[in-house]
Amino acid sequence: MTGSFKARVCRLDLWINPIFDETLSRNPDVYLDVASSDPYCAATQEALANAHAYHVCAAKDDLPKRWWVHTHLINESPNLLCVSAGGAGYDTVDVDACTKAGIPVVNQAGANAHSVAEHTFALLLAVIKRVVESDRKLRTESGFKREDLTGDEIHGCTIGLVGIGEIGTRTAKIAAGFGLKVLAYDPNVSAEEIRARGAEPVSLDALLNESDFVSLHCPLNAQTRLMIGAEQFEAMKPGSVFISTARGGIHDEVALYKALSSGRLRGAGLDVWEVEPPPHEAPLLSLSNVVATFHTAGVSQGGRRNVARSSAEQILMMIDGVRPPHLLNPEVWERFLRRREQVLGVSKALEPV
Repeated sequence: MTGSFKARVCRLDLWINPIFDETLSRNPDVYLDVASSDPYCAATQEALANAHAYHVCAAKDDLPKRWWVHTHLINESPNLLCVSAGGAGYDTVDVDACTKAGIPVVNQAGANAHSVAEHTFALLLAVIKRVVESDRKLRTESGFKREDLTGDEIHGCTIGLVGIGEIGTRTAKIAAGFGLKVLAYDPNVSAEEIRARGAEPVSLDALLNESDFVSLHCPLNAQTRLMIGAEQFEAMKPGSVFISTARGGIHDEVALYKALSSGRLRGAGLDVWEVEPPPHEAPLLSLSNVVATFHTAGVSQGGRRNVARSSAEQILMMIDGVRPPHLLNPEVWERFLRRREQVLGVSKALEPV
């Protein structure tokens, strides 16, 4: 797209890696509006009303609901052509509402996949090797023996991955390096493709029954909310370990606490929570066999830079009429191109490169 007219991109003043702004600044036909995240700011409403593209924070607890992409915001933003969620998740975007309005939505799947997969094993090893327990005892207690902190090894064990997308695939590759057998359950991926990604396809029941370690790598949606509850924890092997770097709400925290406190499960590594951060009095935080982090699996320097760059690049692609790689609602694309022509006054949609 060339000419004097500038496509307007809006993001809020929440922290983002500088590569986002730098990438957009290299296109002279794009104007970036950085608006206040204050939910009562009228200027932000005006900025979104004029915006053609909206980069929206994907962290539901960081973004005021006033600025989530839902029907009300869409109705207030008549020029809005496309939305980019700033992460692999898109909890702050109503994709169905966007589809009805002809607005394509992209996420940044895979941009922080290495970071999240690495964090999965940081949690798993911390639980199995009892790293956090040992650290705490060394700082606060005396008179205990090394045998009081005996851990285990993971070589030769089986890990079950619930979801084998970008992150799950990288997790499978790391698992192979540790000498683990890898099982995977993913109803959206064919058995042949699951094998190509480094895992043996199984049902969810078989995965729970056979895995020494169960790790979640699926999105949170209507199908996955609370899919791992009391029944599923009961189906897991006695003494197994539960790991989640996916989303809070996929597993039942009350049921997990019961499975851990009863000794049914050996331990858990949790990066995600129903409420983030969880309150200090959260029952799971009282257990010594739980290793907890604050949804930081993908919040590495490299991960955040990759996500910011990916978001900016996909916004520029859509503004130029090029179909982006991580389109969540592909059925809207042809309608988007027609809206783009009307709103931006351009007629040519570039072919994908």
